[in-house]
Order: sequence, then structure tokens, then C-alpha cells
Amino acid sequence: QLQASGGGLVQAGGSLRLSCAASGRAFSSYSMSWFRQAPGKEREFVAAINWSGKSTAYADSVKGRFTISRDNAKNTVYLQMNSLKPEDTAVYYCAAGSSFYQVSSSEYSYWGQGTQVTVSS
Repeated sequence: QLQASGGGLVQAGGSLRLSCAASGRAFSSYSMSWFRQAPGKEREFVAAINWSGKSTAYADSVKGRFTISRDNAKNTVYLQMNSLKPEDTAVYYCAAGSSFYQVSSSEYSYWGQGTQVTVSS
């Protein structure tokens, strides 16, 4: 089970840190990703991290502004979001999968419930 948190309302240029806490002892064996879905749009890949945390990948739209990380001792993955833009407004979801850097949402077995991020201009 995945529980996402940390969303909120922020002005453009601001920062937020999302967290995704996982239950169960198998967390460290999964690759983790963040996706987002804006109203009327399809869910899109944002960032991924492999099981050890040594490999990461980002969508071009967030590269240089967002940072994904994980703490396997705490069963938690994070998404640090800086220099936020109004177009980053979406519901953000964390997901767990067996392979690293899968950009298709259909490749993921487990999903969190989503946390709303709203960036005002």
C-alpha cells in the first residue's frame, strides 16, 4: 500500500516536497516513480528511481527542477519540486513497479491515492 502526501497550494516559483510512504517489507526491491494527471489530460510520467536510489530519470518538462529520492530504511520515496510553474498543477501519484524507468502507467502494479498540487500564477 502506498500513501502519498505533501501536496498543496503554492505560488509560481515556490517549492513543495511530496512523500510516498509504503507499507510492507518489499519496498526496497521496487523501482518507484511519480506520475501526474492534470484535469482533462492523461496521466504522465514525471520521475523514476531504481531500487537502490542510484539511478534516476526525469521527464523533460521537470528536469533540473524536480528531484526524486528514496529512503529504504523509512520505506519512503520523495519528490522535491522547485521553481514550480502553473503547468505543474495536477494530482501527483506515486507508483511501484518491478522495472526501472517505465514511462507507461500500465507497467506499474501499485499506486498511491494521489495528492493535489496547485501552482498559482
